[in-house]
Amino acid sequence: MIKFGKGIVRCRIPILILSLLLLVPSVIGYLGTRINYDILSYLPDDIETMKGQDILLEQFGTGAFSVAVVQGMDNKGAAALKMEMEQLDHVKSVLWYDTLADLSLPMEILPDDVQKELKNEEKNAMLMIVMMDTSMSADETLETVENIRGLTKQQCLLSGMSAIVTDIKKICNSEAIMYVVIASLLSVLVLSLTMDSFLIPLFFMLSIGMAIVYNLGTNFIAGEISFITQALAAVLQLAVTMDYSIFLWHSYQEYQQKYPGDKKRAMAHAISSTVSSVVGSSITTVAGFLAMCFMTFTLGLDLGIVMAKGVVFGVAGCVTILPSMILTFDRAIEKTRHRTLLPDLGRIGHFVTKKYVVFLVLFLIILGPAYYGYTHNQVYYDLAGTLPDDLESVMANTKLEEDFDMGATHVILADSGLDAKKARAMLKDLKQVDGVKLALGIDSILGPAVPQEMFPDSIKEILDNGTYQMIFVLSEYKTASDEVNAQCDEIKRIIRTYDASAMLIGEAPCTQDLITITDKDFKTVSAVSIVLIFLIIAVVLKSISLPVILVTVIEFAIFINMGIPSYTGTVLPFIASIVIGTIQLGATVDYAILMTNKYKKARYQGEGKQDAVSYALNSSLQSVFVSALSFFAATFGVGLYSSIDMISALCVLLARGAIISLLVVAFILPAMFMVFDRLICKTSVGFLNKENKVKAESAVL
Repeated sequence: MIKFGKGIVRCRIPILILSLLLLVPSVIGYLGTRINYDILSYLPDDIETMKGQDILLEQFGTGAFSVAVVQGMDNKGAAALKMEMEQLDHVKSVLWYDTLADLSLPMEILPDDVQKELKNEEKNAMLMIVMMDTSMSADETLETVENIRGLTKQQCLLSGMSAIVTDIKKICNSEAIMYVVIASLLSVLVLSLTMDSFLIPLFFMLSIGMAIVYNLGTNFIAGEISFITQALAAVLQLAVTMDYSIFLWHSYQEYQQKYPGDKKRAMAHAISSTVSSVVGSSITTVAGFLAMCFMTFTLGLDLGIVMAKGVVFGVAGCVTILPSMILTFDRAIEKTRHRTLLPDLGRIGHFVTKKYVVFLVLFLIILGPAYYGYTHNQVYYDLAGTLPDDLESVMANTKLEEDFDMGATHVILADSGLDAKKARAMLKDLKQVDGVKLALGIDSILGPAVPQEMFPDSIKEILDNGTYQMIFVLSEYKTASDEVNAQCDEIKRIIRTYDASAMLIGEAPCTQDLITITDKDFKTVSAVSIVLIFLIIAVVLKSISLPVILVTVIEFAIFINMGIPSYTGTVLPFIASIVIGTIQLGATVDYAILMTNKYKKARYQGEGKQDAVSYALNSSLQSVFVSALSFFAATFGVGLYSSIDMISALCVLLARGAIISLLVVAFILPAMFMVFDRLICKTSVGFLNKENKVKAESAVL
């Protein structure tokens, strides 16, 4: 590796020039990468709800649909609004009273429940069902939502997933840049206080920033990434790869003392040392992210690949771009040198090793409640419920609930050839289901007194294409609630009694599938991440016992972090329970590996158990503290700033997880070393050389 280090030092100027040139295609790739704001689109394609949505789009030419709340308008104004909507691109049709006006039938012929549920005379509000010819989260759909909103001044509020996705897009576009700015500024602040130069943190930011741009630019290959990945990728990459830069800088300073006056030689050795140390520890981080690729819910694949790729770019930038910058701007860095403001933390090793029994007892006392909290968290799946109240989609949902006592809207796809008598019987059974406000299909609109032949073809095509008939079910229950999930189960049971091939689709059924799938994914990802990281640690440290100890310690930190919300009554986004554990394990197990390597070195050199553990803690705590603090800074500020709770909660959990992992590694891991030292030495390679092994065995005898 020393040849590699010398090559980087020799080619530092060409490396800087090339790194700058590579930013151009990376930025172009980033701008050309589509952002997907619809979480439900990451459900597997082979489940019934997703197949049903494809049928709806392919067979009916209807992808997205939305229930619009029209308020403060008379019938004439509403009819004019409906006409304007239908003239917009990608609006296929709008279902309302006016849909039947051309029939020259009196409105009274409509069933009472249809009239009652679609209009609230007291609140002067009415409902329209807007159907579009593009999919739920297509760019054209989101543009159409905005165009419909532009027709009135909040007199027409659109509910549904497409409206929610549109609002999320607006928030992300306005906040995404600030996420990076906040994370960078707070990281620079922490590094300025903990490093010995005011300028070196800026070079850390520049090199990591370039790696982030390369990572985001190469996402163009996949075509699109989720909004969660876009929001978190830069922040997480900054947080998890910062310690590589810190390691390089500290190593460079050490070699400068070894080779005084020869900074190029010192940097070549620092690069060599960094590659040897960082590659091993970064593999665990990559493995943690890749574990998310095993999720059936493919948002994990999206985030996992982007972040694993980001770590690789981060390591590459750390050993090429950063050294080139440091050597090129050496004079400026030297002029900004200052005394480290962080107090010396390298003196607590003796205290921790002397009181290790106390920390071991604390571990045993906390473990039970932490695990209980970890396994009893409450999570939410309703994305709209955590968005700001002043968003139009949230206001629409509130209006639906207040004026019409309505929550979710389902769509049933049934056989078009279903006998009219059976169809009416099915609709009657559906209306008896708890929470069903209205089942709106051809047979419910006509009523038994009007034959289907009197129904105009232009209207019939909206709800029946000759193969399938479409029935809208208006529910009073909210999406993702236990009540609506039970309702969906009952509706499926009823419709399949009359038509075995009938399907229930919509936001609530999709969310029900999401709950089932992600519950399984949580167990899968946890198991895969633990196994992968266990095997990597076993190979890197050449030990059987150390992987068990290190994974146990970091899992303990994860239990505490994810258990706290259970006791504070905080409801977490569903994705947090899946990804936080694997990210925290992969990113912070590096702290434990660093200390273990120090402990291993001291034992090999003949130090006694207590002295070796004390040395390991003293010599590694400063670096671990700076790394954890910069991780905390990069994520905590974003958590406080973001108005999207899913992003905010993830960042707060990651920030808290970094600090908890720091404390656990500083106090619990040394206690584990003290207790299991003999087992570690017997089951690990490189802890005792031949001479020290004889001494140790003699001491035992």
